[in-house]
Amino acid sequence: MNSTIDSKKEIQTIRHSAEHVLTQAMQRLFPNKFLMAMGPATDDGFYFDFEPIGEFKVSDADFPAIETEMAKIVKENLPIIRQEISLDDAKKLFADNPYKMEWLNSIQDRGEIITIYKTGDEFTDLCAGPHVRYTKGIKAFKLLSIAGAYWHGDEKNKMLTRIYGTAFESKPELEEYLNLIEEAKKRDHRILGQKLKLFTISKLVGAGLPLLQPNGMIIRKELEQYLWDLHKNKGYSQVWTPHITKEELYITSGHAEKFGDNIFKVQGKDKNEIFYLKPMNCPHHMQIFADNQFSYRDMPVRYFEPATVYRDEKAGELSGLTRVRAITQDDGHLFCRTSQLETEITTIVGIIKEFYTTFGMMENYWVRLSTRGPKGKYLGSNEIWEKAETALKSISDKNQLPYKIGIDEAAFYGPKLDFMFKDALKREWQLATIQCDFNLPERFDLSFTNEKGEKERPVVIHRAISGSIERFMGILIEQFGGAFPTWISPVQVKIIPITDCQLEYAQNIEKELKENGIRVEIDDKSETMQNKIRNAAGEKIPYMIIIGGREAENNTISVRQRDGQDLGIMPLSQFIDSLKDQISKKSLNLVK
Repeated sequence: MNSTIDSKKEIQTIRHSAEHVLTQAMQRLFPNKFLMAMGPATDDGFYFDFEPIGEFKVSDADFPAIETEMAKIVKENLPIIRQEISLDDAKKLFADNPYKMEWLNSIQDRGEIITIYKTGDEFTDLCAGPHVRYTKGIKAFKLLSIAGAYWHGDEKNKMLTRIYGTAFESKPELEEYLNLIEEAKKRDHRILGQKLKLFTISKLVGAGLPLLQPNGMIIRKELEQYLWDLHKNKGYSQVWTPHITKEELYITSGHAEKFGDNIFKVQGKDKNEIFYLKPMNCPHHMQIFADNQFSYRDMPVRYFEPATVYRDEKAGELSGLTRVRAITQDDGHLFCRTSQLETEITTIVGIIKEFYTTFGMMENYWVRLSTRGPKGKYLGSNEIWEKAETALKSISDKNQLPYKIGIDEAAFYGPKLDFMFKDALKREWQLATIQCDFNLPERFDLSFTNEKGEKERPVVIHRAISGSIERFMGILIEQFGGAFPTWISPVQVKIIPITDCQLEYAQNIEKELKENGIRVEIDDKSETMQNKIRNAAGEKIPYMIIIGGREAENNTISVRQRDGQDLGIMPLSQFIDSLKDQISKKSLNLVK
């Protein structure tokens, strides 16, 4: 078996076992004070949900005592033993716990074997496992935070208390992870977004509906322009579609049936008409294609639209820019022949690689080839799906993509390639996607005329490079800790005159920088030079131009970077040339 997979299973086993030890420690410390609910391992740790009884409460102030008790259980090296049990015996064992009884009923419905795990003689829990054999197998753990959580994530259910923790195979790995958590707090895009005046969340506007400030809009427009620059010479045409649509469009596409609960509905004056706030762009682009008479000579047809769509996400899941209700997708749809799939998808793969290389995110990326599962939630025939899945696998092999098969991860209309990238904090994000679709052309009866003068059905490729502009901006803020590469920084240069005597010279420099397309501001406040430099560094502006009497007299500038490095005195023209070169190359680094 793949060693990476083995290692992942091992760490998941350790984390799942640490959750059992957490629950056991709490039972020792707080007997009869809570009801166990559930506690799975996660990609980066584990959590334990419980219902407090009466006035009982737990806070992070209790963590040291809980961790001390957990350490005792680990040191006792108690055996963790799996045992199969009958449904009747299990219901007797957990008769006083409604959460376990609900799980037992669901296990019964699925016809699965019921198992419990015993840790020593005092703790038993309903669990599928696996677990380490003895508690000493849990080498390094830490409790992280506490929060409220609805049972099954459904706000209609009871609010439980959730304790988050993590565990690793060694203490150095745990320390590295805890350091990353501290670094993540410093880079939190919600805090930096407010500090750097990038975006605003207004209670009057609503959760999940961020407002971009001027600085944030600069970043967004730079991203959109870069995305268009990567496409404009590859046969794409820009289109635009409205934000609302008649219900019939999404009934025809199948989205109403599959995602109806996440769609915002709008009632017009005509009570017989129901409109949807646009949840995705693809059905609209189908209509643009359908309104043309294309022949095989026109294929492929490629549409590009960075469009905002709207989805009714749960309020508890919304977060800054990374989980929103107004989602701007850098969306594109290509209509092509089956024989053109390989060339078109290869081109898109090239665009994805170039885009993420620019942001320094190509290290250790991988691709999930998302295919059907057995759940029957997919549109189209087996023949169509086999054709699409085979095409994507072949293309992935030819492009040497580091892919893994993701069963039951496909879109409802077709298989896809989901590109997974890690940020500077080693967190994994699913960002770019390429989706192969033989189904929507069928549902909308799309066709073009082939060489024989006959109608031929196109294949549709759905593709997004950044995924969601909002989410990608949130990731970028944290990727760079707000210290953006110069080309995307809202303000690229801050001019700091030491006294008002240099203000006129500073204004001349500002004018010349603006004429060269450089975003610049003058700090003419009545503060000391040291305070102005400190403020500019806090605003994470890449460069500061310090203007004193000597610079004004000699027609030069003194340049300092945000990291404190002094680049010395130079002619303005030299600085402009180096800065423009850095911006045009979209360099990650500052001028040295």
